[in-house]
Amino acid sequence: MSVIHPSAVIEDGATIGTDCEIGPFCVVGAGVTLADRVVLKSHVVVTGDTEVGEDTTIFSFAVIGEIPQDLKFKGEKSRTIIGKRNRIREHVTVNAGTEGGGGVTRIGDDGLFMAGCHIAHDAQIGDRVIVVNSAAVAGHCILEDDVIIGGLSGIHQWVRIGRGAIIGAVTMVTNDVIPYGLVQAPRGELDGLNLVGLKRRGVARADITALRAAFQMLAQGEGPFQERARRLGEETDSAYVEEIVAFITGASDRSFLTPGG
Repeated sequence: MSVIHPSAVIEDGATIGTDCEIGPFCVVGAGVTLADRVVLKSHVVVTGDTEVGEDTTIFSFAVIGEIPQDLKFKGEKSRTIIGKRNRIREHVTVNAGTEGGGGVTRIGDDGLFMAGCHIAHDAQIGDRVIVVNSAAVAGHCILEDDVIIGGLSGIHQWVRIGRGAIIGAVTMVTNDVIPYGLVQAPRGELDGLNLVGLKRRGVARADITALRAAFQMLAQGEGPFQERARRLGEETDSAYVEEIVAFITGASDRSFLTPGG
């Protein structure tokens, strides 16, 4: 049985799952679906055509599913989809999608979105992503699984960040980041691999060694960056290195951060 505080506003048409908790002064819009065991602390706004997955907790003053901060938005139908077991902390904002970006902003499962961070329209966020305090992810970005975005960082629109990459604090990222990359410095330099994250996930030593060698080839090999990546794909038998090669050679709207710049 769900527990809803008397001061909360639940608009007609909203769908509330079983065992949800909706605290004081929350607002749940008519197009919202809260799955089972969702918790909204006090003063949370969930609006628009928005789904929130099971066991997700949203903390005070977060605003989820509001219209995008995009002057091209003209009121077209758009959605926000939040996965399971996310923790969305105080003052987080997640905006709905736009027609020009596919119409859906999507967050996967088991994420942690710390106080004051922003997820913009049409962003596609994978599983187990951490976005630290006051970081901003701009429109149309793709963050693959296990990405960490450091505090006070900014991710430029249309940027892709590959699986397992980590962005240091106070970093501006304007180009794509390879899987497992480590990016830091005020203007975002690819400075190595996220070795700590790889070790924490139990990646085999042989794969880490292969990734180190791959990074060195990408950093110091001959020829253009894309050509180095294609050569690397022909020479490796590591699935992790192959993932980086596929990421680099895949379609993108932006260029890549390369080692040293």
